[in-house]
Amino acid sequence: MIAVHLEDGAVTIRNLPVPPRPEGFALLRLLAGGICNTDLELQRGYYAFAGTPGHEFVAEVVEAGAPALIGKRVAGEINLACAHCEWCRQGVGRHCPNRTVLGIVKHPGAFAEFFTLPERNLHVLPDDVPTHRAVFLEPLAAACEILDQVAIPLGDPVAVLGDGKLGLLVALVLNAHGYRVHQFGRHAAKLAIAAGAGVVTEIAAGALPIAAYDWVVDATGSPEGLRSAAAMARPRGTVILKSTVHGAVPVDTAPIIVNELTLVGSRCGRFEAALPLLNHPLVRVEELIAARFPLAEAPQAFARAAQRGVLKVLLE
Repeated sequence: MIAVHLEDGAVTIRNLPVPPRPEGFALLRLLAGGICNTDLELQRGYYAFAGTPGHEFVAEVVEAGAPALIGKRVAGEINLACAHCEWCRQGVGRHCPNRTVLGIVKHPGAFAEFFTLPERNLHVLPDDVPTHRAVFLEPLAAACEILDQVAIPLGDPVAVLGDGKLGLLVALVLNAHGYRVHQFGRHAAKLAIAAGAGVVTEIAAGALPIAAYDWVVDATGSPEGLRSAAAMARPRGTVILKSTVHGAVPVDTAPIIVNELTLVGSRCGRFEAALPLLNHPLVRVEELIAARFPLAEAPQAFARAAQRGVLKVLLE
């Protein structure tokens, strides 16, 4: 089979054996995968990664211990937890200290013709959801995680800083749940996607509002995002951090302490919360797709995804 390989900044295609299927795992055939900012950060050296990346996917189950899964179209949660520790017993296996992570930490990812994942991680997709929409399930779940972590009063204004892939999904998800979303970004064409769903958008060409929001989401993907988001928060406000940035980020703690801000790190989310959004009329994820490439052209796909202003690039 062919598989994408990342190492020392280079994206190559390798011929590898089809992986064996451990007990409790399913063997999956990739249908579509999405290149996200984390994949690009891995290419830049995040986690000193070397191997097959990819964690946003739709696949067909080829082999499984559960016969009912075979032939099904699935997406899968990316954290491979031990199922025994205190975190797993609390239902938050994504914090299991023994976990591996699909395409990120010690488990080969989905950018290969075939790959494996525990059967308990899989979610069978509705037949009426096209693959090109279903591939957004994992990042949609990450956007939904915000609502599992913080209790934002319904109808409250929420500022979303950043108009990249995750920033747009966060804005669309919060808007679909009835919040008054104000999204700030630098690209009119990107912001138009959110505006088309009813989100209030603004080009962040100059100074941002100061102390204006109780709830601010940093989805800039930049080291400056936290500073900007903290400045936008009102005293005792909450800043939700959705950016993954390679390297150390300098933080001025004085305004955070003086204004008694709450910082909330936010990562993966529950697929159950995101599944209904795949059919939601205000969550038009297909508008984020910038390009599609066959798996064998992954080097070109990564180059396209890394270009400034490009949204979602799919490997099929």
